[in-house]
Amino acid sequence: MTPGLFAFYVVLLAALLFYPVGKWIWVLSVRRLQRRLERELTEDELAGQKRRAWVIASFVCPVFSILFNLYTVGMPQ
Repeated sequence: MTPGLFAFYVVLLAALLFYPVGKWIWVLSVRRLQRRLERELTEDELAGQKRRAWVIASFVCPVFSILFNLYTVGMPQ
């Protein structure tokens, strides 16, 4: 596999995973915060949790994509 094709697969998988992983992280963090505070969150708090979730997803998805592609298709040559 060529390095260009490997990079394409990495970017494609990271892009496809970004929205669902970000949404999943957001839901988990909102539920955890609601349970901890024992109340519904305000719109500002929800927006803050959403920004936090997207930042975390932007790091998790590319790392997972690289590791997954290295394991499945191997090192590009």
